[in-house]
Amino acid sequence: MNTLAVITTNRSILVKSKHKQIPIVQIDQDRSEKFIIRKSTIADFQDLPPSKPHRHNFYYLLFVKKGKGSHNIDFNIYPIAENTFFFLKPGQVHQVQFTSPAQGYLIQFNREFYNSAKEQSNMLIRKLGRNNHYVFSKKRFQKLEKILDAMLLEHNEKAFNYQHSIKSYIDILFAEIIRYGHNDLTNIDSENLYHQERFEELMEQIETHFTTHKQVTDYTKMMNLTSYQLNALTKVMVGETCSKLINEQIILEAKRSLLATSNQINEVAFTLGYDDPSYFIRFFKKHTGYSPEAFRKEFKQF
Repeated sequence: MNTLAVITTNRSILVKSKHKQIPIVQIDQDRSEKFIIRKSTIADFQDLPPSKPHRHNFYYLLFVKKGKGSHNIDFNIYPIAENTFFFLKPGQVHQVQFTSPAQGYLIQFNREFYNSAKEQSNMLIRKLGRNNHYVFSKKRFQKLEKILDAMLLEHNEKAFNYQHSIKSYIDILFAEIIRYGHNDLTNIDSENLYHQERFEELMEQIETHFTTHKQVTDYTKMMNLTSYQLNALTKVMVGETCSKLINEQIILEAKRSLLATSNQINEVAFTLGYDDPSYFIRFFKKHTGYSPEAFRKEFKQF
């Protein structure tokens, strides 16, 4: 039997609504815990068959010690290999498929569990969330394993104040991943730390409010910055305007809905905050080169 050390639940449930939605897997609402950890088999780890893309309402951290396969996250395909780590924020669409026996760790916890008043913790999770895929040396991955096993022990024993201990271990884990994970993050010196933090705050606001707030001026109020300052910030950090980042978030969510549901185009437009489907169709074609229907037909294999 293929073994996988898992922090998960096998009592996950799917949220249903009037229109067809991308399946949302939730941490079981009957459980008092908002952080779940245990060792299990690979079959228990896979929430849905690989043919069905889905999203979660919790943070999803997959550590692969051994195994091969592919992990499709928001239409970017990453290889599953030894000593790799995948990080998903709530709402991201993904599907995992292993092609060989695997061992690893899977962590699930919701925003409520990690809603920390410590700015350092919030900064760590924002920084970590800029990437979905990290690669480690064998030595570094073994160091992460020690932290994960300590978290597992705390969870299983449930000694006094164990949740506080787990949160502290999460902070250490995130710091280690950011420090030693090989990815496309650039080194941020102290002079640019303010810009980094403000940019991450902006991206959080865009991801949360893009269906109702589509103009740069909407975010100037949230961020207490002028339009000029916002655009200067995004230009420095990623070389793009704030408006383009808002549009990219809208297009990403449109792609998620088009490829992971069978909703009609007008339903997709409505969920994205457009009352006029024809305007949404023009917007989508302008930014992708495809009409929504043509895009769905071209890439429906996802």
